[in-house]
Amino acid sequence: MNPARLIFTGSLFSLLGLSVLIGGCSKKPAPSAASLFKITVQLDWVAEPEHGGFYQAQAKGYFKDAGLDVEIIPGGPNAFVMQKLATGQADIGQGDSTNTLLAIAQDVPVTQIGAVFQNDPSVLMLHAENPVRRFEDLDGKTIMARPEWAFIPYLKKKYGIDFQLIPQNFSMANFVANKDLIQQGYYIAEPYHILKAGGAMPRFLYAWDAGFDAYAVLVANKSWAARHPAEARAFLKAYIHGWQDYLENDPAPAHALMKQANANNTDEFMLFSRKMISDEKLVTGRGPDGGPAMIGRISRERFSTQIHQLEELGILPKGKLTVDQVMTTEYLP
Repeated sequence: MNPARLIFTGSLFSLLGLSVLIGGCSKKPAPSAASLFKITVQLDWVAEPEHGGFYQAQAKGYFKDAGLDVEIIPGGPNAFVMQKLATGQADIGQGDSTNTLLAIAQDVPVTQIGAVFQNDPSVLMLHAENPVRRFEDLDGKTIMARPEWAFIPYLKKKYGIDFQLIPQNFSMANFVANKDLIQQGYYIAEPYHILKAGGAMPRFLYAWDAGFDAYAVLVANKSWAARHPAEARAFLKAYIHGWQDYLENDPAPAHALMKQANANNTDEFMLFSRKMISDEKLVTGRGPDGGPAMIGRISRERFSTQIHQLEELGILPKGKLTVDQVMTTEYLP
């Protein structure tokens, strides 16, 4: 699991009281290096298939063809995506919509400009023989998860249940050894490590099936995007092209760059993770509206729902945020 996906606290953004001082893919010949517009992208985690759109667009030259010189900075436990966006160290970053909403509520000057995944792949993992089949069945059980995961209080409130919570330690050893343990995981990564540790493929309870449907998102420094709308649009068009190419064609170009950026990547893991992304249609969306046309799309209605959910849980002050404050579709192609 990505331990960098944590809920930000007010103290984390205390430094942001200071003013922020930073103010498609054609077949034509690629622009010269001197004419390219520089964009710095900060990832939330180390280079893995969840970043397939970035790396395929980079490897296949889609960013360059769009007149962009894109630097992709891998993340990790100390990625600090929001701080880097706010202070101009990065122009665009990857995050999840829950954390981003909370950051914006703390006056971090960012906005969500597109989707990475239509659904956040954070899930609850169970052993096949576990009798839990519905969210209601979690009552009285033991769950290992991040205490700050907003889905935890959401579950308790929606279903009127309670359970023992053990803080997540990001190890699969306990899960493999304890057949009764229910553990938070990242759908596209943890199952692979469970299998490699000798465990069986887990079952999943998906947060989106409970109505808690967050995005994985692209986030931009708000001032930067406003000052460079053409470049923001060109970036998103190339990024969307990269995702479609990565999912529909040979992923080897992206995987080669991911291996350079993250020595822990193996071909086996990357192909496994890519398949998990594809199987659940995380990029293209599920349901009748899903498909390539949905890549990168974000919805005002879904952000309105998420804001309301966080308000009802007391995580966001009521009336603090509006949809227009937290997202824009202005830069989507």
